[in-house]
Amino acid sequence: MAGGKGTRMGRCGFEKPLQVIGVKQTVMRVVEALSGSDNIDRILVSVSSNTPDTERCLKDWGVETIRTSGEGYVEDLHAALSTMGGKYVISSPSDLPLLRTYTIDAFIDFFNGIRTDSAIAVVDRDTVINTGIVPSYLTEIDGKEWVISGLCIMDREKTLSGQYLDESYFKTDWVDLAINVNTNYELEMTRQFFADHI
Repeated sequence: MAGGKGTRMGRCGFEKPLQVIGVKQTVMRVVEALSGSDNIDRILVSVSSNTPDTERCLKDWGVETIRTSGEGYVEDLHAALSTMGGKYVISSPSDLPLLRTYTIDAFIDFFNGIRTDSAIAVVDRDTVINTGIVPSYLTEIDGKEWVISGLCIMDREKTLSGQYLDESYFKTDWVDLAINVNTNYELEMTRQFFADHI
């Protein structure tokens, strides 16, 4: 998902998905993590009029895109899902630049073991706070606070038809799901984190 307005980044000269961390754009870091998984057979990036430079770059890199409205996450997700096949789809925001193929495969393995309608990857609240990020939204699961990472798996047809999805949660304390880039502060913090851990 790379079609949002990225308003929290402010006017910084670059669209959010093209912000560079460790010599690569954040959107390409996510695409490469997904591409490394043998469990995924197609990658489609949702772009919009909010992210024309991202669209051009992705096409130059040979990455398949779909132009959506950019009006909202749900609207863009549904537009993308309507062009896809398959029973299940994994969705990821383009602002998880530390995402690893290992994490994606572990998430898919978890989902395959339970086979509910959907699974949502969440991160322990303290893990997120310890990275220096202040969570914008917390959800309580089994009496504990968690942060939704944005990585999810869903039944494509049920999602499109608006049916209720039986949800399960993939609970982690993994930093690659904890660090997303929505503000300039988070961008600089993520760049420093990447530099310290390569």
